[in-house]
Formats: sequence, C-alpha cells, structure tokens
Amino acid sequence: MSRKKAGGSTKNGRNSNPQYRGLKVYGGTIVQSGRILLRQVGNTFHPGVNVGQGKDFTLFALTEGRVVFKSKGRSNRRKQLVHVLQNNTAQTNTQTNPTAKQA
Repeated sequence: MSRKKAGGSTKNGRNSNPQYRGLKVYGGTIVQSGRILLRQVGNTFHPGVNVGQGKDFTLFALTEGRVVFKSKGRSNRRKQLVHVLQNNTAQTNTQTNPTAKQA
C-alpha cells in the first residue's frame, strides 16, 4: 500500500492580470500630447478634436491642452465625445508680457 494519498487534479489555479480600464484623466485636466485619456472595451466614448484612438479603443491626446467631455446627438442615440482643446491663454500671456513667470 502506498503511504501517500494520490493528489488529484484541480480546475482552479488560473488567474489573469487585470486590464486597468476606465478614465485616466478627468474633465478640465491639462494633458500633454500622447497621454492616455481612457481605456475601454468598444466605443463607449468617441474621439473628438485632438484625440486619437488606438486599435484597442484607447483614447489618447494628440496635442497639449485641456480635456473636455461633451455629448452629441439625440437623447436615445447620444454619443459621448472626448476633446482636447488647446490652451491659448498661456501662449498669449507669455507673448504680451515676456517677463511674466510661467506656472
């Protein structure tokens, strides 16, 4: 007789890594170009002005600016758009007053 009980196989023991989806940047935030704005499955949010979309539906900023979320369309077919609007006020302040300190 064997001294050790036979170890059976198990159906457990696998675990996949998390996907870390969702918003990475909220509305009103100033972002650099190339910054990931959100990760999603499918087109829940659509790319707007100065926003690119990756093959896995990741939205990212194409230029530096402020993030804005807007809705477009009828209420039952509403699209949520993500825009990155360029911040022109910082550029005009430095042009009119070159000695002003930048924040």
